[in-house]
Amino acid sequence: MIDTIRKYVKDKKVLILGFGREGKSTLALLKKAGGYGMIAISDRNPVQVSEEIPVICGEDYQKCLNDFDVIFKSPGIVLEMERKDIRGCLVSQTELFFERYRNQIVGITGTKGKSTTTTLMNHILKSAGKNTVLAGNIGIPAFDIWEEIGDDTIITFEMSSHQLEYMTVAPKVAVYLNIHEEHLDHYGTMEKYVAAKENIYRNQLTGDTLFVNELIVPKAGSCAAEVISVGYGKTADIVISGSCITCKKDSFNDCVYEIPVDKIHLLGEHNYYNIAMAYGVLKKFGITDGEFTRGLCSYETLPHRLQYIGCVDGVKYYDDSISTICDTAIQALNSVKDATTILIGGMDRGIDYSELISFLSVHPVQNIILMAATGKRIYQEIEDMDKKFSGKERLYLVDTLEEAVVLAKRITPKGTSCVMSPAAASYGIFKNFEERGEVFNRLVHEKQ
Repeated sequence: MIDTIRKYVKDKKVLILGFGREGKSTLALLKKAGGYGMIAISDRNPVQVSEEIPVICGEDYQKCLNDFDVIFKSPGIVLEMERKDIRGCLVSQTELFFERYRNQIVGITGTKGKSTTTTLMNHILKSAGKNTVLAGNIGIPAFDIWEEIGDDTIITFEMSSHQLEYMTVAPKVAVYLNIHEEHLDHYGTMEKYVAAKENIYRNQLTGDTLFVNELIVPKAGSCAAEVISVGYGKTADIVISGSCITCKKDSFNDCVYEIPVDKIHLLGEHNYYNIAMAYGVLKKFGITDGEFTRGLCSYETLPHRLQYIGCVDGVKYYDDSISTICDTAIQALNSVKDATTILIGGMDRGIDYSELISFLSVHPVQNIILMAATGKRIYQEIEDMDKKFSGKERLYLVDTLEEAVVLAKRITPKGTSCVMSPAAASYGIFKNFEERGEVFNRLVHEKQ
């Protein structure tokens, strides 16, 4: 890894664009590699560093880009210039890490389910005794784990659209779970968001493998890898039917796997799909059905992903704070069969909520608590539908999560469940979805 970095930065003026967790990690490894001419840091927010490194902050933090030879861009930074107008070499941790280790990487992306699928595969590999590391969008910068990697290490790497946006290298094994309307505040159009995601396979090579949702299989000629489709249709290579996974591709020898649903912590059909993806990939690495089952049964659900957080006064509560789109809220209600109350709402990014509104109209959930800006917009859109929405008396409108939880405790019948699945971003109200989930958990367990 050190040699790869030195090749890029030798005698160059280097800029770290964005100084969050990944930016700090980049600085640490650049200093270890050495050989650069100079380093500077640029960030919209104030930055403090212990050493004498030039720092550019404030609204004009990107005006300096063409003053540098190499720019390490952190994920999530929206470039104010067109890529073609940047004189220097634009790189990222992910790009350089993949350049060095691509043949050992399983890269996982998708609008939803990527963290669960990534950590599930990593857990099963570890429990089967394989040498494996976890990195990427899961919160572990790639430059922090390179010293743990040996020649036989399998790297499970979660990839966000931000990490993929300018990528020119792809993983040897790619997993493309799904695509939904998301991050339009960053990309502007759905087409640009999809284009970023598709970089997970666009630069794959002959001999690579792409596991992909049957609904988004690449067009002929756009992917050099072997394509293995996964889904519910009969033409998929890996078919999910209830809890049964059937692998029809010749290389899988027509194997069939029954998910032990009564022994696992993952709820819902959407997670059976994630399990099917993991099953197909891990077959490629020689994991037996017995090893897969042992790892699957010992895997614990990630926080804030339809996580059961306890029973209070006879009501079971589930934290699905990761939910930022319609589909995840729909999945939450389909998965928690006894849910009588759902909490929806957050920051309004302008996404289309018609799918969720149509679903709620026919779903028997007794209480729909709508909160914050998104909740107000959904409430108004339902009001404007006149009589087309069934059961408007189920709607409750509140301003804050605190008010929503107080109301939920009052109106949710004992012996049933309450789910927070916001179908909206947390930003502007909370620091992130983790904080929103933590606040929900605290409010649920607080005495009134």
